[in-house]
Amino acid sequence: MRSGCGQPSSCEWADATYEKGETQSFYDGFFGIFGVRWRTVTRYEKHVTRLNNSSGFIDLFWPGVLLVEQKSAGRDLEAARVQAGTYFDALPERDQPRYQLLCDFQRFELLDRD
Repeated sequence: MRSGCGQPSSCEWADATYEKGETQSFYDGFFGIFGVRWRTVTRYEKHVTRLNNSSGFIDLFWPGVLLVEQKSAGRDLEAARVQAGTYFDALPERDQPRYQLLCDFQRFELLDRD
């Protein structure tokens, strides 16, 4: 068992690193901590046409509540912050989320846009 993990199940994501291969499973478990069934509130890979007409995909989107920009472990969260901002700006006002979460599996940065 990894030091500081406590119970074996708390270490399940200790070595997660790959954005494309592990994001959905990671957030399925994350929402489960709070008793939220992700399928009832979120969408993965939500297509967005940015204000400059380029396309992008929000990694996880809960309209009006949460926008997640996920990166592989060790990736630059500043770049993720900029990317998430371009998605936020492109969303209709009614869908713009209060919270923006940036994550690389090891670090979480939560922004309250209110």
